[in-house]
Amino acid sequence: MFKYFVQKRLEKYVKKYFAKHPEVRLIVVTGSVGKTSTKVAIATVLSEHFRVRLHKDNHNTNMSAPLAILGIEYPKSVKNIGEWLKVFKAARKRISDSTDVDVIIQELGSDRIGQVPHFGTYLQPDVAVVTAVSAEHMEYFHTMDVVAAEELSAANFSKQAIINKDDIDGKYARYITNANINTYGTDVNAEYHFISMEYTVKNGHTGLYYAPEFSDPMPATIQSLGEYTLRPVIVAIAIAIKFGMDTPQITRGLSKIYSLPGRMNRLRGINDSMIIDDTYNSSPLAAESSLRVLYQLLVPQRIVVFGDMNELGETSVVEHEALGRLCDPNQLAWVVTVGEQAEKFLAPAAKKRGCQVKSFQNALLAGAFVRGILEQGAVVLFKGSQGGIYLEEAIKEVLHSSDDESQLVRQSPDWMVRKNEFFSKFS
Repeated sequence: MFKYFVQKRLEKYVKKYFAKHPEVRLIVVTGSVGKTSTKVAIATVLSEHFRVRLHKDNHNTNMSAPLAILGIEYPKSVKNIGEWLKVFKAARKRISDSTDVDVIIQELGSDRIGQVPHFGTYLQPDVAVVTAVSAEHMEYFHTMDVVAAEELSAANFSKQAIINKDDIDGKYARYITNANINTYGTDVNAEYHFISMEYTVKNGHTGLYYAPEFSDPMPATIQSLGEYTLRPVIVAIAIAIKFGMDTPQITRGLSKIYSLPGRMNRLRGINDSMIIDDTYNSSPLAAESSLRVLYQLLVPQRIVVFGDMNELGETSVVEHEALGRLCDPNQLAWVVTVGEQAEKFLAPAAKKRGCQVKSFQNALLAGAFVRGILEQGAVVLFKGSQGGIYLEEAIKEVLHSSDDESQLVRQSPDWMVRKNEFFSKFS
C-alpha cells in the first residue's frame, strides 16, 4: 500500500513538472533490447546543442522512472518514510524552480504485461523510440504478439514515434494506432538509414546517412563494433535532425559516442587478444547479433562464451537450441557455456554442428579455461545474463590489466558481495 502511494505521488509530480515546463521535451526509449545504449547515444548527440537530462543506469521501472525524469536520486532505503519525504520535497522544488534542461531522455522497462502502457497514464512524450521486439521475460509474456503489443504501446501514447525497422517485424504494425511514425535502421527502406561503405575494427563504419530532410545523404563515420551496434547511433542522428540540429553539431556528437560497460565494449586481453564484453544481459536477438559481429572479425582464433539466457520461460529450450545451431565450427575455435540451460540445450546443438564445446557450472571456471586456450591475437566474445551467470567475472581471468576491471559491469561493493556469496556455493 505504501509503495502504491509513493508511486502515485511521484507520477503526480511528473505531470505537474511538464505542465509547469511545457518547453521541456521528453524522449522515451523502450524495446526488448538496446534501450540503455540507445538512450545514451541520443543524449550524446543532442548534448552538442541542448541541455539534456538522463539517468545513465537503467532506472526504468514504475518507481524509478519518475525520479530519473525529475533528476532526483533514488533513496537508499525504500522503506524509510523520511527518505521519501525528502524526495517529495526535492520534487516540489524541481517543479517550482526554473528548468535546467531542454530535453529529458527516459528509458521505459517492462517485465510484466501492462507496465509500458501504464507510463502513458501520466506521460505524453514528444518522441518514443522502440528499439526491438524480441523474446524477453517470456515466463510472463508467453507470446511474441504480447511482447509486441507491450513495447509498441509507447508509440501510441507519444506525439510521434520512431521504430527500428531492422528488429521489429512489420506484421506488428497492427498494434500501432499513432499515424505519426517513422522508421530507422540499416534497412534501406527505413526513412532514416545508414549505408556502411567501409568498416574496420579500429575506425568503425564510414558511409552515408539518409533522411527525408536531406536532399543529399550526409557522410558519417560511426565508431561501432559490427552492424547491430549501429542502430542506437542511427536513431540518435534521426532525433537530432528532427530537433533541428545541423550537420557539424551532429558530427561532433557522433565522435563522442562510446560503448557502455557490458554492451559490446572492446577490452584488451592477454596475448594481444581482444575481448568483446557483452555481459550486461542476454537475449536471443542480442546473442545472435553479437555472434555475427564475432564472425566478421579476421583473426587467428575466435572463442565465444555463452551464459544462460534468463527469463525466457517456455521458449528457453527452443531459443538456446537455436543459438547453438548458429555456432559455426568453421568460424569458432571453441564454444564455452555457463549455466544449466546453455549446457543442456545450447551445447548439444553446437556439438551437433561440429563445434568444440566445453561447459561449466560457473563463470570463474569458464574464465580459467579460456585463459588456458587463448592464442595470440584471438578474439573472445563474452555474452551472458545477470542472475546466476555473471560472465564479467570470467573476463577478469583474461584481461591484460586488472586496471580495466573498472570498465566491467556490476563492480560496486554491493554487487561484489552478492557475487562472492553466489560463487562461494561452488567452492
